[in-house]
Amino acid sequence: MSSQPVFRLTIVATLISSALFSTAALAQAGETSNEPNGERTAPPRIEVIRVFGQSAAHRYDETGSVVILDRDFIEQMQPLSTEDILRRVPGINIKGEEETSIVGNFGIRGLSASESKSLLLEDGVPVAPGLFIGNDRYFNPRIQRVERVEILKGSASLRYGPSTIGGVVNFQTKTPDHGVLLSSRVGSFNMREVNLEVGQHNDAHDAYAGIIFTHAQSDGFMDKGYEMNDLMFKAGTSLSPDHRIGVKFSYHENDANISYRGLFLDDYRAGERYNPAPDDWYLQDRIAFDVNYEWNISPNVSLKTIAYWSEVTRDYWRYDVDTAASNLAGRWVYTDNLTGNNRSFDRYGIETRLSVHHDLFGNRANSEFGLRFMQESSDDMRIRATRETDRTGVNDRHIQDSADSYAGYAQTRVELSDRLAITPGVRVENYTQNRVVLSDGNPSAATSNTEVLPGVGATFALTQNAELYGGIYRAFSPASNGVALDGLTDQNLRGERSVNYEAGLRGRAGRLSYDIAAFLMDFSNQVVTGNSDPNLSQSNAGKTEHLGFELALQYPLVGGFHLDGNATYVPKSEFRTGEFSGNRLPYAPEWMANVALSYRGDGFSAALTAHHRGEQFGDPANRVEIPSNAAGGIWGGLMPSYTVLDLFTQYQVNDQLSLFGSVKNLTDKQYIGGLRQGIYVGPERTFEVGFRFRF
Repeated sequence: MSSQPVFRLTIVATLISSALFSTAALAQAGETSNEPNGERTAPPRIEVIRVFGQSAAHRYDETGSVVILDRDFIEQMQPLSTEDILRRVPGINIKGEEETSIVGNFGIRGLSASESKSLLLEDGVPVAPGLFIGNDRYFNPRIQRVERVEILKGSASLRYGPSTIGGVVNFQTKTPDHGVLLSSRVGSFNMREVNLEVGQHNDAHDAYAGIIFTHAQSDGFMDKGYEMNDLMFKAGTSLSPDHRIGVKFSYHENDANISYRGLFLDDYRAGERYNPAPDDWYLQDRIAFDVNYEWNISPNVSLKTIAYWSEVTRDYWRYDVDTAASNLAGRWVYTDNLTGNNRSFDRYGIETRLSVHHDLFGNRANSEFGLRFMQESSDDMRIRATRETDRTGVNDRHIQDSADSYAGYAQTRVELSDRLAITPGVRVENYTQNRVVLSDGNPSAATSNTEVLPGVGATFALTQNAELYGGIYRAFSPASNGVALDGLTDQNLRGERSVNYEAGLRGRAGRLSYDIAAFLMDFSNQVVTGNSDPNLSQSNAGKTEHLGFELALQYPLVGGFHLDGNATYVPKSEFRTGEFSGNRLPYAPEWMANVALSYRGDGFSAALTAHHRGEQFGDPANRVEIPSNAAGGIWGGLMPSYTVLDLFTQYQVNDQLSLFGSVKNLTDKQYIGGLRQGIYVGPERTFEVGFRFRF
């Protein structure tokens, strides 16, 4: 383990070098602008720390793959959840568990979709409850409040952390337009959803306020019902021409009738579609507050700061099972014993970034320096109850986890010529983890770690319409408290470390737009929990390697038709050492693809899409046969490939009213979305219709 003094020395060195660099740049700040015509692009009004800027701005700046899904695309896809959107992105695999995606289950570029090694942000702020203390999937942003989705892969993700091995996904929330927008839809399984957006701004458009509210409920596919409310308030104003401030408050609650239990194999094959855990409930709520401040110090220097706080509670009430009786019955048989795995998470943090446009040895350059402090804590209780006591009982496990983390980074993009730019950078992450077991006399343990993460990327313009890009960088994902301090003993576990390589070509050839990328992620030590052996999380699993290719194409046809497609091929995603050497990682299919044929004209639009996911294993042992019974809690097997078709339509009646509808899983394809303690079934064919009306 690295020590605190090492971290402090590293941070001091970084800050000193950054300060010297900034001083030289500030001396010339305000003399000339490095933007076209001496102008700087106006920043967003509230999301002052974002993954990247406008949709076209990344082309000559970002050294890694970039995907931006805008509001038009989101509305066309009519998603119920973020996973409905992310599965259409090259390189992203979804492990579907339930239709509202209460927890995020996705993997990027051959990383297991049952693990979390990619950073999830909302408006640049981490939203997963516990990045360092674990259980980081217990909140997933609601797609109803999202304006656009930004996915960043490759060396440019060095600016963010931790857990950026696969990349960064940022959900940028809506800023309500002036006026009132009411939308609603109904659909299969008695699904009902109402959205209200109310906004107001002044005549100068430099002050605004608004709310977005969503209520949704459904009986749910397989009777996995839910009732969800989501409220977001945003406001911002210009204090002066050079100073801006924004605030965001959000509240979310969702009561869902879901569990870890899935169907047994025979029932799945027979077409049974019942809730395998009808009395289990997942009760979740989250409250969060962000404050953004931006200071344009000069035309070439800006300082952006964001402070954030959030609290997440998750009560998960599950009944115990009688395994022997379940095997005889061919489905789960429950006892009267009820367990509440109830957890709460608190986080606060502050991050600041200084951006400087300047000259460096006669070359145009843009440098960015950042600092972040974040504190996380969780309270974990296990309540033993019965049907008679109904969610009241003895707390026989009470654990408090916490982590303090510090990060600093420096990055400079240097334009060596009109065609070539390089971007070196370094990030330092230090974190200290603590655990106290309150239910056992308050024994405690602590550990600390420091990661130094260098990287470099480059872009080279082959022509006006084609650009090479690529980079190499080190990334890491920290071991959680329950792993690093298992048994209240420092397990001396390093964070998961990976050296990532990427090379790509993007551009346009006539009417065809394209982006082609090759990537390699080389883990020196990866932790994979898997479904078959939960003890894997107690030690580093060893070396793994992920090699693959991504292709994305867009081509406008004649008569208002448009063809889009992407494909991901990951021939290697395997363990290189240890017990599972040579095996493929779970939830990492070799092939994934998306194709969409769309039409737009005279106020009417339609899209027919196809999503293909190749076969994948459900556990690191690469078992082929899926267990036919309770199997002692061990689950795995080979999940077959599948292709799902969706049909979407929209019609703009007038400036105020639009109508939309969809048929999802058009052919009613039966498929396995995932495995856990049983089979998670992919949703059957569903119908939805709705409207949007602007007052």
